Amino acid sequence: MRLALLVCMAVAAIQPALARTGEDQVIAALGKRLFPVVAAMDRAGVPSEVRSMLEQRDRRLATCADDAPCKVNVSLWSNSEIELVSAMAAADGPSAENRDRANAAHRELLGLNTILDVYGRGSAPRYPRIDGPIGEQDRVRIAEDCVVAAAIAEAGRDEAPAGFDFSIGLALALLDVNERLDAIAFQPLDGGLNSDAFQHARGLDWSRYRYTSIIVLGAGPKDLLTPLSARGKLHVKIAAQRYFSGLAPFIIVSGAAVHPRGTRFVEAVEMRRALIERYAVPAHAIVIEPHARHTTTNLRNSARLLMSMKAPMDRDALVLSDPPHIDAVQSAEFVERNQRELGYQPGRVGARTSPFDIVFRPSAASAKVDPLDPLDP
Repeated sequence: MRLALLVCMAVAAIQPALARTGEDQVIAALGKRLFPVVAAMDRAGVPSEVRSMLEQRDRRLATCADDAPCKVNVSLWSNSEIELVSAMAAADGPSAENRDRANAAHRELLGLNTILDVYGRGSAPRYPRIDGPIGEQDRVRIAEDCVVAAAIAEAGRDEAPAGFDFSIGLALALLDVNERLDAIAFQPLDGGLNSDAFQHARGLDWSRYRYTSIIVLGAGPKDLLTPLSARGKLHVKIAAQRYFSGLAPFIIVSGAAVHPRGTRFVEAVEMRRALIERYAVPAHAIVIEPHARHTTTNLRNSARLLMSMKAPMDRDALVLSDPPHIDAVQSAEFVERNQRELGYQPGRVGARTSPFDIVFRPSAASAKVDPLDPLDP
């Protein structure tokens, strides 16, 4: 009885705050994650030329009335508009911090355009096998979702993420109606399923181990009902063997809900479950990296996690996957792909230690903000 009373009191304490704001906390979190610079801009304090540009955008939007596709089209940012906002972001002077802020604003608006183009207009994404609207890929479905997203954006025009420009709320709503909330899942990464590992890392003597971690690359199944693919099971088995041989203090399992498109199973989470349930690997030895959708970001995001855990960056990690995948990691094509998609190398690939493993020295460059992939933080 006392517990029920406490629960009721807690709910009553929360309800007034929700009633006062009525704002979507998921959309707010997604806005901060994907557009941290632009979504935080204060429209009231912008220079006159930026204000004029925003007012022109408002007038174009008003001509659309209730035409959702029109709203998507006029919400796209032109190169000149992007440059104007980027210049404003660095208006306080030529410092490195201001340059970074300007570059971030530029990337965010390009990423926003990508969301509008792919999820609002049905254009082909960079990786059509895993990206794009979830569900039937026909114009009717995309058009219906566009109408709903536009209505959600209109209802949230006065909310914080969209305060600077309507396009921000529209892009976020398009991701929402397509269930693409990947960017805010499992946050913060040093908590939740990773809390034991991060706690363990604080008092760790890293010098006791040959490698800082065993980075296990995900492999999605071929259907929507299978949690862990056959290749994933192979990766997990070998990772457990490597861990119990004492090679590294941690296994980093890397992979998002990627293959096949529309899956609800996160590769990292399913590999973690198998390591614990099938091989009795302790939870404090497993770190999930649940956001990577490509091999490039498997390595980049794992490097970022190691930095967050205060692992020594002058030490190697071991990357583990099936032999054809490791062949790809070892190839010159992978170096070129990193440069093209990330703009740098997330680390240096070293010697092949077995058909399943290759040495990897993470790079501090992985801490940089990359050319924006809206769904890949």
